[in-house]
Amino acid sequence: MHKRPWNRLTPAIAALMVLSAPALAQDDDAFYRDMFEPLPALPPIPADNSMTREKIELGKMLFFEPRISSSGVISCATCHNPALGWTDRIPRAVGHLGQEGSRNTPTVLNAGFLEAQFWDGREATLEGQALGPIAADVEMAMDLDQAVARLQEFETYREHFAAAFPDDAEPINADNVAQAIASFERTLNTPNSPFDRYLRGDEGALTEDQIAGMRLFVDVGCASCHNGPVLSDSNYHVFDAPGSEDEGRFVVTGDEADRFAFRTPTLRNVAVTYPYFNNGSVEDLHQAVYMMGDQMLGYEFTDGELDQVVAFLHALTGEMPAITPPALP
Repeated sequence: MHKRPWNRLTPAIAALMVLSAPALAQDDDAFYRDMFEPLPALPPIPADNSMTREKIELGKMLFFEPRISSSGVISCATCHNPALGWTDRIPRAVGHLGQEGSRNTPTVLNAGFLEAQFWDGREATLEGQALGPIAADVEMAMDLDQAVARLQEFETYREHFAAAFPDDAEPINADNVAQAIASFERTLNTPNSPFDRYLRGDEGALTEDQIAGMRLFVDVGCASCHNGPVLSDSNYHVFDAPGSEDEGRFVVTGDEADRFAFRTPTLRNVAVTYPYFNNGSVEDLHQAVYMMGDQMLGYEFTDGELDQVVAFLHALTGEMPAITPPALP
């Protein structure tokens, strides 16, 4: 196992959070509510990629389209399966010719709220992320020019691209593929979880165990990294997943401080997007929470505390997008 420098800043931040709270903060629900925010209706929309009905519908078609893969049988939805929390529930993604990737498939749910994409944050936007899996040898293994040429063969796609990008003389191009897929992905949000209802004032939305788990989540320091609308700071932290040799963000930046560091994953819908960590090495949510407490916080959860935190995490499961797979040409 690697000897890695653990992130010990988080407990200090957590201590400051608690010390700065008013007297009896631990008994004041308002204090804990104020540590979080409900999921907004939509993520930020880029000025250069406005969301339109035509663009979203085209993006949905492309998301489910296997013919932009070299084999003709793999699509974005292969690894981001709507029935499986928009992930694949296997440790590491399986792509072209059965190749196994080196990382677990992150869910695309609520991905538009993240400030960086992929485990190593190598792309800042959904538009930047969209084309990577198409061209990657271990995933869809399709040259982008060939993917564009394949789409141009279909009259239906010619019509949909023209409707989605009416100002473009040649609308079927790689940039527009990325914009359409990103627009569709920005609709894949999960509002109205029990936790969202609680934050908006529904006192009965959470059980007593879930409220206790929320308080523990704040008190021990989890919320210092898992915060914001999707409970991710979109930052990078060193973590030693069992069996992982992945150097994480270091591969992108070459900065020694980034070796073995990974982007903080969203905790929205975490109960249905297992297995966990960059290599999918842990399937049980109790075990994942215990490991995070031990490594990142220097805190050893008791069995009862684990049950409460896990109960809280289940309250983060929202309403899944109602998506009917499109009829493809």
